[in-house]
Amino acid sequence: MTTPPAPEFPRVSIVVPCRNEAGFIAKCLDSILANDYDGGKIEILVVDGASDDSTREIVGDYARSDPRIRLLDNPRRITPTALNIGIRASVGEVIIRMDAHNAYPVTYISSLVHWLVASGADNVGGIWITRPSGGSPMAEAIAVGLSHPFGVGNSYFRIGATEPRWVDNVPFGCYRRSVFERIGLFDEDLVRNQDDELNLRLIRKGGRILLVPSIQSHYHARGSLSKLAHMNFQYGYFKPLVIRKIGAVMTVRQVVPATFVAALAAGLLLSLIDPAGSILLVTLLGTYLTASIVAAAGSVRKHGIRTAAALIAVFPVIHIAYGTGFLRGVLDFFVRGLASPVDTTSIPITR
Repeated sequence: MTTPPAPEFPRVSIVVPCRNEAGFIAKCLDSILANDYDGGKIEILVVDGASDDSTREIVGDYARSDPRIRLLDNPRRITPTALNIGIRASVGEVIIRMDAHNAYPVTYISSLVHWLVASGADNVGGIWITRPSGGSPMAEAIAVGLSHPFGVGNSYFRIGATEPRWVDNVPFGCYRRSVFERIGLFDEDLVRNQDDELNLRLIRKGGRILLVPSIQSHYHARGSLSKLAHMNFQYGYFKPLVIRKIGAVMTVRQVVPATFVAALAAGLLLSLIDPAGSILLVTLLGTYLTASIVAAAGSVRKHGIRTAAALIAVFPVIHIAYGTGFLRGVLDFFVRGLASPVDTTSIPITR
């Protein structure tokens, strides 16, 4: 797909949901303000979920020095509510979700809007470059695992693409305002995966989502295996609720980790009553371990042997946490019939 001719750029509203992002929000806002898009056509709506660190003070200082920045309150403290508050308060013809945990290159906004207007897409996004949160081999391995095909499958915005392509999802979308008028806002039952559900709803209504690999943002991954497991459990947990709302499984990668975890559990239970179960369990674990080692070995040249060794631990944390969360979500949302999760107060507002 060739780059389309430059259109006339519209007014843009940027919505930034956040909570307790004192360590990142200034860098995020600085990178947004440094963008080359016409400054008179931008508003920045930072929607804060009752932060109890210095996030609000930092954003307030920015807002007092730049009238394009507004601080809004999100009493529910969850991401989809923040996004909906920002959308309702916005005035732009184009609405871009941006994450407080990210930094954005100078051409990020102009490139997104360029492709949105000129391509006819309903939503445009770029590649998500995952950076380590520290200098340890484990921190680097977590970042590698979250952008590796063995870790995340064919999620193109994570693993990359060679040219613009139509996809099922992008991070931090750049939407036409008409999308929300046509299909509605973000589903506030979905503390996680609200982007997935809205984008799948958009596709089912005939919309198109474009991934442009030359557009990139940089995200700092979770810094420990426990935080990685917690995050992926949440992503897996809310996926069945998305499936129930949409009425379909849109991609195979959504169910592979849960299938793997279910097979491990079945092999373990069967091994208690039949030797064949032990054979199944050993075969599954051996096959998975071999595949993990092969995938990790491919990163030795670029990242070093210590990071590659840590990656062997990262892969199962990603897959087992996600798969376990998915199965718990099936239990809650399909078997028990819950309309929404019982408790969402402990779930962070950012990715």
